[in-house]
Amino acid sequence: MKEGVKQDTEGERLNKFISNAGYCSRRKADELIFMGLVKVNDKVVDSPGYRVKSSDRVNVEGHKIKHAAKQYILLNKTKDAITTVSDERDRKTVMDLIEGACEEKVYPVGRLDRNTTGLLILTNDGEFANRLSHPSGEVRKVYKARLDKRLSFDDLKKIREGIMLEDGFAQVDEVEYSNDGDDGVVLTLHSGRNRIVRRIFEALEYKVKALDRVGYAGLTLHHLPRGAWRYLTADEVRRLNSSGQKKPVKK
Repeated sequence: MKEGVKQDTEGERLNKFISNAGYCSRRKADELIFMGLVKVNDKVVDSPGYRVKSSDRVNVEGHKIKHAAKQYILLNKTKDAITTVSDERDRKTVMDLIEGACEEKVYPVGRLDRNTTGLLILTNDGEFANRLSHPSGEVRKVYKARLDKRLSFDDLKKIREGIMLEDGFAQVDEVEYSNDGDDGVVLTLHSGRNRIVRRIFEALEYKVKALDRVGYAGLTLHHLPRGAWRYLTADEVRRLNSSGQKKPVKK
């Protein structure tokens, strides 16, 4: 810690303060702190564990940081929206879909690729997002896929047993035929690997024509129209915080 900045045993850790303010993730906050880009009361602080009090003035990269009200938003993502805060090619993002929802800067929890629709959570609560996105949380995800042809029963059994992909073994929790067409499949898994559902079907020579995430950590869309959003309830936030604490998340 730089000379002239006194440590305190009360208050919130500096990296957590920055993350909870919605500026960036806690890991990124650590990097900024170590780079000397964070000041408390106009003094550089290079310790992520420095305790921030309510009276302190915090600046990150020249920006004033303050505690923001925590926001939790559930979105039914459209097919053409990119899961990012901004896009250099000026394409539609999920932020456009929740425009006006809150003044605070929120971030998507995890990702859905551009062609995947369905349930996505956005928040400015870094701890909450970390619990849900960290592999140790084992968050359950449910997808409905529409294929270019009916999934054979032999291939259904192969998926149940697990599929070897180029980046390792892919294990699902459940896979069943859906009730809304011969080409539909419902798949449940915990993995958050990139394009995992599409790659499972592609490994068996099926093309995914449509993919919709209909469940996430016990949440459902519950008739929420495509492109619409709502705030999570206090009970939902409490439950999700608990469900993401099966194992301690190491930083």
